[in-house]
Amino acid sequence: MFHPRACVLALLAVCGLLAQTADDEAKQLPEGSGREVTAKVCINCHDAGNFRKVRLDRDEWEKEVGIMMDNGAKATDEELTQVIDYLVVNFGPKSKIYVNTAPLGELKAVLGLTAAQAVAIVDYRETNGKFQNWRDLLKVPQMDAKRIEEKKDIMAF
Repeated sequence: MFHPRACVLALLAVCGLLAQTADDEAKQLPEGSGREVTAKVCINCHDAGNFRKVRLDRDEWEKEVGIMMDNGAKATDEELTQVIDYLVVNFGPKSKIYVNTAPLGELKAVLGLTAAQAVAIVDYRETNGKFQNWRDLLKVPQMDAKRIEEKKDIMAF
């Protein structure tokens, strides 16, 4: 038997979970000017992993944000400027990876790790807490010490 009230309650629960997930993702973004507006404009349509795993310059970010606007993202001109500035600072060619908050895709793409190594980092930090410096990553099983040392200058903790 169809129960409209049960369907409405289930839909509200799902929407609540989605909102909580978006809030959690926003909290994982690097601190900085434009963080909140970037979360508002971008995370409503897709997860932060879409942009965290790439490192683009200003022209490339402007193009990507333009595509998002063409696909229905809503923002004022001022908000768009804030989003692009935030993306360039935190996900530009010279930006660091925040190892303690980076999702799997970002760890893989930016550090050049295998999927197993990225999973091992996430599992290790969930079990043992935040990493303090790049040498702490060497405690993670399956880690490629040479790769980690090569990438140490682009890591932030």
